[in-house]
Amino acid sequence: MMKNLLCCALIAIVCAGCSMQPKSSKMAECQKSCCSKECPKMLRHVVLFKFKEGTTPEKIKEVQSSFAALPSEIDLIKGFEMGTDVSVEKRSEGFTHVFVVTFSNEAGRDAYLVHPAHKEFGKSLGGCLDKVLVIDYWTK
Repeated sequence: MMKNLLCCALIAIVCAGCSMQPKSSKMAECQKSCCSKECPKMLRHVVLFKFKEGTTPEKIKEVQSSFAALPSEIDLIKGFEMGTDVSVEKRSEGFTHVFVVTFSNEAGRDAYLVHPAHKEFGKSLGGCLDKVLVIDYWTK
């Protein structure tokens, strides 16, 4: 009992500043009961952008807004967050923007990748990206 209480307290402290906005009440419930073994595995799809030199701040804001609109267009997205690099380690290798898209399973991720809204978003990038890095991983 003490171990579970300590676990929940530690996770609550770590997650206090978490910006993840769950779309479903089931995920929100699961996050509240952080030590629950009933939390489902979730698939995180992490996307990092390195913009081409000379990309205007307006174009970057447009890309961010377009990416942030995808959760309202694609029901398969269970969570979404984004941010810009603020690391003091200076090891980002030019990647400045990160987007984390959460799915319930691989089928959701796979359907997202070919979804018309995602395809349209890709076209809207208009060659402003120098590099894109994508990593998927499982978490609870």
